[in-house]
Amino acid sequence: MATRPEEAGSLKVGSFIVIDGEPCKIVELEKSKTGKHGSAKVRIVAIGFFDNVKRSIVAPSGARVEVPIINKKTAQVIAVMPNAIQLMDLTDYSTFEVLPPEDESLRSKLEPGVEVEVWEVMGRHKIMRTR
Repeated sequence: MATRPEEAGSLKVGSFIVIDGEPCKIVELEKSKTGKHGSAKVRIVAIGFFDNVKRSIVAPSGARVEVPIINKKTAQVIAVMPNAIQLMDLTDYSTFEVLPPEDESLRSKLEPGVEVEVWEVMGRHKIMRTR
């Protein structure tokens, strides 16, 4: 698992967090004041990076949460198949397959020879945009 620990209180909207073993992008963050007993709490609502499922957690602001390490790379489209896109990494020339992007405007630009930006998050890949 390519993750690193971070304090829940230091996270911001737009950053990433791992909830239930799934990397998610934070869309809502609410910090509550310190109560009479105990520490301040953080309520985090995030959307799954790969599955678009909404997840939320509540944690003390000092608690350690897992944050995915995102590896951005450039790849070239080799083949476009109905349910997969075959890519070649332009740094080490290894080939791998990814699921086609859900965004139709991005999917329509994919054809052999096109360079794309791919994010590798926790061992899985996702095409983010064309170069």
